[in-house]
Amino acid sequence: MTAKYRLAASAEMLFQELEFTERVKHISARGFEVEIWSWTNKNLSELAATGATFSSMTGYIEGDLLDDDGIEKLLSTARQSLEASQIIDCPRLNIHGTGLDANGQAIKQKMSTSAAEFATAVKTLTRMAQLGAEYGRVFTLENLNLLVDHPATPFALASETLALVKAVDHPNLRLNLDLYHAQIGEGNLTELVAECFDYIGEIQVADVPGRMQPGTGEINYARIASELKALGYSGVVGLEGWAQGDSDLALDDFSNAFA
Repeated sequence: MTAKYRLAASAEMLFQELEFTERVKHISARGFEVEIWSWTNKNLSELAATGATFSSMTGYIEGDLLDDDGIEKLLSTARQSLEASQIIDCPRLNIHGTGLDANGQAIKQKMSTSAAEFATAVKTLTRMAQLGAEYGRVFTLENLNLLVDHPATPFALASETLALVKAVDHPNLRLNLDLYHAQIGEGNLTELVAECFDYIGEIQVADVPGRMQPGTGEINYARIASELKALGYSGVVGLEGWAQGDSDLALDDFSNAFA
């Protein structure tokens, strides 16, 4: 069965020995779309000049879904991110349940959320989706894991991000379904992909443990690829993982898993 999806790779995590623009050029030359994180520390005009196709970038600088001050910061910096996305023509902007610090830790940690907080998050995300529609961009809400990388992050699990995106029900808010995080937090990946399918904006992958390329850990990504083909997935699958060894080999392993 021929794949309809496209492959992307994170310039933040691969080819660490290269200057950032050179990473982008190399990933693009290998035939992959390119993912970046924060745009604030990059020369976007220089990146645009590479001719690379950019798949996703971070969609905010600060803020969160729940507190009045955090909501306004989130929406304000989301608009700045949308403006930035136009420079590199990036269609998807990634967001989380709360702002993360430089080490990926939740700035405002919460062990649980209430029904009232869920309702507030839905209202905030609805405003973000409407903002995305103004620019013709899609915000993607990423699930994270609580056990290894992002403890006490609100709305982290895939079940929570799916519930939020379903409740908003807007084409400019979709899921960034990260299967590395989901394996640690929930497992049952094949059924999770099928359950989330109608709301997926992008899928990100890395193996467990270690967050490296497919084939280095326990996840049967060839089985995931078969499921995506059977479902007719035509979006992006992005490698957001470190390289075990050479980054070119990591891209080979990724391509082979999703061939």
